[in-house]
Amino acid sequence: MTRRTMSTALVAFLLLSGLAARAHKPSDSYLSLASHGGHIDGTWDIALRDLDDAVGLDDDGDGTVTWGELRKHQVQIAAYALPRLRLSMGGSECASEQLGLQVDSHTDGAYAVLHFSMDCKREGEAIQMTYSLLFDIDPSHRGLVRLSGPHGVQTAVFSPAHATQELHLSSSSGIGQFATFLREGVFHIWTGFDHILFLLALLLPVVVRRKEGHWVPVDNWRVALREVLKVVTMFTLAHSLTLSLAALGIVQLPSRLVESAIALSVLLAALNNLWPFLHGKQWAFAFGFGLLHGFGFASVLTDMGLPAVGLARALFGFNVGVELGQLAIVAGFLALAYPVRRPWIYQRVVLGGGSVGIATLSSVWLIERAFDLRFLPI
Repeated sequence: MTRRTMSTALVAFLLLSGLAARAHKPSDSYLSLASHGGHIDGTWDIALRDLDDAVGLDDDGDGTVTWGELRKHQVQIAAYALPRLRLSMGGSECASEQLGLQVDSHTDGAYAVLHFSMDCKREGEAIQMTYSLLFDIDPSHRGLVRLSGPHGVQTAVFSPAHATQELHLSSSSGIGQFATFLREGVFHIWTGFDHILFLLALLLPVVVRRKEGHWVPVDNWRVALREVLKVVTMFTLAHSLTLSLAALGIVQLPSRLVESAIALSVLLAALNNLWPFLHGKQWAFAFGFGLLHGFGFASVLTDMGLPAVGLARALFGFNVGVELGQLAIVAGFLALAYPVRRPWIYQRVVLGGGSVGIATLSSVWLIERAFDLRFLPI
């Protein structure tokens, strides 16, 4: 691969990251099941914004779903959701029945809480579960399931690639749950484009340095690697700390404040590449704002209601997954950026143009999140 080709690939990577970016928390639903022999009680928390996209709740088009509008559509909501959750036990499919509808508040907004029950003709040691809610609308949607049985609590995460799973009532697989949340940690960082763009904005200048008001390439890879390690280590320490504190319920911050601050961090990191003000202190900046990014990562776990043992396992697996996904991104960036640091296209197009693009996108995110608006369709 030539240097020009590698430069083009790096620019394309940055542009695709921006085009695919989401301005808000990824779509999740929270399903809590309690097994009593052949009978299962369930509550299903589904975001109002997701239900509005799926079945249309905002009848007057004012951008707000009222309790009256939600109650009017409760039969439609149950008819949409319950067929997309199929459970069977002992080889026999369980029949579902809606019991009621409420509203609850999660870290990222209002959720409809669907109460239901399922009766299974036979009892068994395992529940076979198929989950397909919203997958046809949003392939990034995840269903986070908590199953309470006679031998404790189990957790699972459903995705289009893992839409059917088996949960055992007689035993709990710690390794399986760890692997599930490790996979979700990787997924979360790879789809958390605000986190990715924050890292990229901080890493873009590591293969160059300022000299007499201009960017010039670093002399060797050790200099670049040292700066990368400083930034990534500080970011990791910071977000791991607050991810743990938030997931354990020790510290909680309003979702809008956290998401707005994350957008601001991306904007400032990009502006520093255009008008440097950090003066080699990117590592300190990464640590300070990394604390806020940790609260953003924790959103997947805080609403799940896991018990202490399950939460500790999920937290560890999720955090390891985030770090592995982050390392893959950093390694890919450095492998592309270092060989092409000398041509002018890196300083002007990748560093300059990329930073302008990141700053523009993060500015829109900041306005959207701070004032609860929506401009971008992504």
